[in-house]
Amino acid sequence: MKKNFKNSPVNVKLKLAALWTALMFLYVYADIQHFVLQPGSLSEIISGSIAGVEITALFLVGAAVLMSIPSSMIVLSIFLSAKINRWLNIIVGSIFTVLSVIVWAIPGGDAWAYYRYYNFVESIFTSLIVWNAIKWPKEE
Repeated sequence: MKKNFKNSPVNVKLKLAALWTALMFLYVYADIQHFVLQPGSLSEIISGSIAGVEITALFLVGAAVLMSIPSSMIVLSIFLSAKINRWLNIIVGSIFTVLSVIVWAIPGGDAWAYYRYYNFVESIFTSLIVWNAIKWPKEE
């Protein structure tokens, strides 16, 4: 007799936390690949700029704040109440989807093809975050 595997439902909070976690890995991999492996990037950083933008204390604080949001969303997706959690994931997920699309649309050369790929996958993950939050199951 053939037995089928049980497909256990996954709590929406865990789905959201997993998506935010995967998103963070994509951010890390994209940045490592860009800043460490792409020729010329390290010398550009050492000279004090990234893609023509001057590296200042304000720039670094802004980058830190921007990247702390998805990290925080991993934890918040688990611990917040359903109502607040749902709206926060819809809002923050939407903002990060728009940011991914904007970065994806910035013109670049062939060296940026991998970065565009990361942005494409990131936009899928953030869209899934928004979708799962919108479709949050209601109590019976």
